[in-house]
Amino acid sequence: MALFLLPRGAAAQDIVPITLTLEEAIEIARQDNPGLRAARNDEAIANWNVRSAYGALFPSVSVGGGISWQGSGEQQFGSLTAEQLGFANQPSFLFSNYNLSLSYDINGRTLMAPGQAKASRVATRAQVAGSEADLVLQVTLGYIDVLRQAEQLLVSEQQRDRAAFNFDLAQARLAVGTATGVDVGQAEVSVGRAEVTILQTANLLETARIRLLQLMGFDDLYSPFVPTTPFALSEPTWDREELYQLGLESNPNLRSLRANRSSSSYSVNIAKSAYFPSLNLRASTSGFTRQASSTALSVQQGELQALGSIQNCLFTNDLYSRLADPLPPQDCSQMAFTDEDAQQIRSANRGFPFNFTGQPPQLSLSINFPIFQGLNRQRQVSEAQVQLEDIDLNLREQELALRANIATSLATVRAAYQAALIEEQNQAVADEQLRLATERFRVGLADFLELLEAETIKVEADRLQITAIYVYHDSIANLEAVVGTSIRTP
Repeated sequence: MALFLLPRGAAAQDIVPITLTLEEAIEIARQDNPGLRAARNDEAIANWNVRSAYGALFPSVSVGGGISWQGSGEQQFGSLTAEQLGFANQPSFLFSNYNLSLSYDINGRTLMAPGQAKASRVATRAQVAGSEADLVLQVTLGYIDVLRQAEQLLVSEQQRDRAAFNFDLAQARLAVGTATGVDVGQAEVSVGRAEVTILQTANLLETARIRLLQLMGFDDLYSPFVPTTPFALSEPTWDREELYQLGLESNPNLRSLRANRSSSSYSVNIAKSAYFPSLNLRASTSGFTRQASSTALSVQQGELQALGSIQNCLFTNDLYSRLADPLPPQDCSQMAFTDEDAQQIRSANRGFPFNFTGQPPQLSLSINFPIFQGLNRQRQVSEAQVQLEDIDLNLREQELALRANIATSLATVRAAYQAALIEEQNQAVADEQLRLATERFRVGLADFLELLEAETIKVEADRLQITAIYVYHDSIANLEAVVGTSIRTP
């Protein structure tokens, strides 16, 4: 256990608890594992897909506008110039405009899109849950592996301590003439081999710790921690059929397939919606302004128009006076161009940029009935139905596989439990054999080879017992992964 507390560099992310339970390791991995966080990002996209599908049920509204400037000078209108048309010395102009439009398109696909988006979101969440279940399994196995390697290291240290004791005992017997130099040499070799075994098991422990911290999402892979969750050896009493029924509800793969089936069912309906009519609504309005840099030309044109009107009035009065029965003359003074008229022209030239002149609004409504579009719609419906049938068959296949996997996994757990009990008995026998061999060697009734053989059997029994116990716990973790939920408290 000493290696767990070796001081290392500070963690770049969260600090690993010094005493780390399995539940804490799983929770940290759920929060910080990059792969799981990347999978959860898909759920955010699925949420926006649902919002977008509902948003498509509302009209689209757009508004735009702009401003422009036209410099002064002579313009050309076809083959004539402005001066030839009587519009010489044109000033510069400022223009502004706006437009507001509304469009609404609705069809069968648009109406069914929210349902499909929600079904796809459920499928995405099921996939995220599957990724989370895989991570929980990996963290659990990694946590168990740390405990396994720690036990193996403890066995190696005990082996080294016994080898050192046997070496001291061989030297003592050599001093009194009851052992040979060969016995001392063999004892010394046993100490060296035990040291090598410690190095190897310590490396395996360090590797297991690094892998667990990697799964938990830590940058500092040397953070010290002590695993504290106990894993007891208990008889498996689960019923196979009960586990199967639980797996039908909890297995992540089955839940993902069911969600995908719901989404595919919507795909069939959407493919059939291509036969439905579509509705299109359009509405728009706009306006503009126009302002000259100088009103002198406009005032001059107004004066000329007024002068022309007066001349026409005088001419008309002259005609009236020549009639046999003259008509009353018109008051031509009313047509004179006044300062008020000039001011009105100047005021009308102040529209830029927001005093818009509205243009006539437009509104259109159309309904389209698809009659014949080749065989593309039939192909899409058939393809969607085939995909739905494939998912149904895959779902049935996975249900059969679940039953088989639960049966084999439960059998593996039971076999591992029996093997662990047998190895526990073997370990007790080997421990007693080593005690007797040590006592016989100490009193001179056995040589060192007998003691060395008993030591080898003891070490092998210890390691096989540890292996059997943690194979049992690995088997339970794999069974829980198949079922899709925890079935016992470690």
